[in-house]
Amino acid sequence: MKAFKTVWTVMLKELVEIFRDRKIIINGLLLSPLIFPVLILGIGALAETRARTQLESELKLPVIGADIAPNLVAFLATQNITAESAPADPEALIRTQEEDVILRIADDFATDWRESRAATVEILHDSSRQDSRIPVQRVERALAAYSQQAGAVRLLARGIDPSLGMAVRITHRDLATPEARRGMLLAFLPYLLILTAFIGGAYLVMDATAGERERQSLEPLLATPASRGAIMSGKIAAACVFGMVGLLLTLLSFKLSFGFVDRGPFAGVDVSLFAVAKLLVILLPMVLIGTTLLTLISASVKTLKEAQSYMAFLMLLPILPTIVLLVSPVKNQLWMFATPFLAQNQLILMVLRQEAITLQQWAVYLGAGFGLGALLWLIAARLYHREQLAISA
Repeated sequence: MKAFKTVWTVMLKELVEIFRDRKIIINGLLLSPLIFPVLILGIGALAETRARTQLESELKLPVIGADIAPNLVAFLATQNITAESAPADPEALIRTQEEDVILRIADDFATDWRESRAATVEILHDSSRQDSRIPVQRVERALAAYSQQAGAVRLLARGIDPSLGMAVRITHRDLATPEARRGMLLAFLPYLLILTAFIGGAYLVMDATAGERERQSLEPLLATPASRGAIMSGKIAAACVFGMVGLLLTLLSFKLSFGFVDRGPFAGVDVSLFAVAKLLVILLPMVLIGTTLLTLISASVKTLKEAQSYMAFLMLLPILPTIVLLVSPVKNQLWMFATPFLAQNQLILMVLRQEAITLQQWAVYLGAGFGLGALLWLIAARLYHREQLAISA
């Protein structure tokens, strides 16, 4: 009971001190809830507008050798693709990004065409440029349609049914739900949420240990009859409360923001209170892990600046699962829900895709998450019992 009272007293002390600083409140609690939704919705609206413009607007296509294949050029015009005069140096225009795609018609196109051979056309583009993807696909689809139409006419002229050349008819049935497709578009959201949970209480927990040690205010606190474990637990509890408040505000801001979206790629995202509650439960272990890890780091350094130097490395940890899954996509397996950062990434995506999370997955995740938090707490507690901790730099 006495230890609990100490934890409560220290927690209130740290929270009162942190809430006195308006800049910290603005930067730590309000900045993320305001910026993240605007950033995500703004990027979504921009991508939708750009894609719609590239798909529906007239595509001006520089064509080299347009006079060789006038019928092809006329067909492209029916697909809203207008041929332009040939540039002097097409490869340079592609490299300098002045043109997205250029079509080159081979010199022997007419000869091959008259002899019913496959005539050659070449699409010049830069595959490393994301903005050229849609124009290139439009040109490819138009050329494929022209080729199929011309091939069918050739067979009919010889009294052959064009369908005889199609031994297998391939059809597609996309089983991806609209929720799953939206979840794919929001693949970057887990990183933002995990980062918010992981370092949400960073300033408080570093200032409460490394900062107080540097200001020489930690030694009088450790000299009190209260146990050092209880003092440390109070500081961790205060940082967890601060981090959870910031996380909750961020989740509520997403709920309000997505609730106003009625069109575009993010329309229909599940922002119900139940979905927000699941995201909060998923991120709670990450708040504890981040807070205890930062406490461990702060207890092992001598100054606040030294503790802050670890932030650049810590901010990279949440993005590691995204990089791994991008390079080597894998199916969900039970061990993944016991892996820090990867588990949160997969679970958040499952919520966004509105996929069911089994009780076994919940049990493995919560057990591993809170277990790791407890382990880091024990290591930090051992550091708090060192006599050197009370000595400033």
